Amino acid sequence: MALLLTACAGTPDAGPAPAGFYRVAQGDTLWRIASKNGRNVAEIKRWNKLDGNDIQTGQLLRVAPPGGSHTGSSTGSKPSPAPSKPAVDMQLAWPVPGQVVARYNGSTMKGVALAVQPGEPVKAAAAGKVVYVGGGIRAYGNLIVIKHNARVITVYAYNRDLLVKDGASVQAGQVIARAGGTAGVPSDRVHFEARVDGKAVDPTPYLPSR
Repeated sequence: MALLLTACAGTPDAGPAPAGFYRVAQGDTLWRIASKNGRNVAEIKRWNKLDGNDIQTGQLLRVAPPGGSHTGSSTGSKPSPAPSKPAVDMQLAWPVPGQVVARYNGSTMKGVALAVQPGEPVKAAAAGKVVYVGGGIRAYGNLIVIKHNARVITVYAYNRDLLVKDGASVQAGQVIARAGGTAGVPSDRVHFEARVDGKAVDPTPYLPSR
């Protein structure tokens, strides 16, 4: 008989997790758990019905597709887990300290919008190479795109002043722009995106908790 378990925030640390599950250890993040188990953050959140990124030490999380792990088999064999894309090795920092005023939804919002004051410094979320600087995409205003590795880029839009040049290498936390917007785009926020293999993803699982 399949063992059906559901994760909850108050699950106590009760020993080893059953096959297909993971017991959250102190200091764990969703990204780290996904990486350990060959999954991605979106899968872990979907299988455990997690709305946000908060997890607690001792919490039991499903790390295999529902129905993919069984106990009590007389032969000891287990079905092979469904193939999935490996988690992306991506740790980012917030480009500005302001509050999130609009969140990723995968359709009308491809990233997050962060509150800023005009002239506030905008910082690179991780080390990488600048692959685009300019205002050629009207909806984004003054825009910077940084490539971090073969799969991951970050996007910084609604800037007033651009402080790096195309092709420049930047370090994590380096000031790359000044916030404030230009004609036709908001001046009170910075638009920030993360893209994996060319597709916009929710950046918040890869950013420190606030």
